[in-house]
Amino acid sequence: MTERTGVYEAVTLDNCQHLAGPFFHGTKAALEVGDELMPGHGSNFHAGRVSNNIYFSGLMDAAIWGAELATSLAGSEERGRVYVVEPLGPFEDDPNLTNKKFPGNPTQSYRSRHPLRVVSEVVDWQGHDPQTLTAMLDAFALLRAQGRDVIED
Repeated sequence: MTERTGVYEAVTLDNCQHLAGPFFHGTKAALEVGDELMPGHGSNFHAGRVSNNIYFSGLMDAAIWGAELATSLAGSEERGRVYVVEPLGPFEDDPNLTNKKFPGNPTQSYRSRHPLRVVSEVVDWQGHDPQTLTAMLDAFALLRAQGRDVIED
């Protein structure tokens, strides 16, 4: 939302340059500084599905959710990873979250068909309490059972 108009201005491939970050990515993967996250790999959220985009957020909490969900959905007991990342090409609002429950993009979630470069790892992040994580996983399972866990990719 712009302060002047109160209307959300979508982030598109053509106007994303004004967002400087920092940006975060949560995952189950162990990466090193300088590594590049690329689209075209398996989705953290749908087994057997290749993702055409790489997803990231301007909010650490959204990346923490990504790390926790990626490890939980993979059946891993390991702690997920959260990285500070730099987009190496244009990006846009994540249509799976933007304007879905709340106006605009309150989670500052984006996607790109270009790589993200790992700048650093955030090691001191605090995960959600077990009840909150279980509730999110239950909600995910319900969407999946209803066939509503569609990802617009």
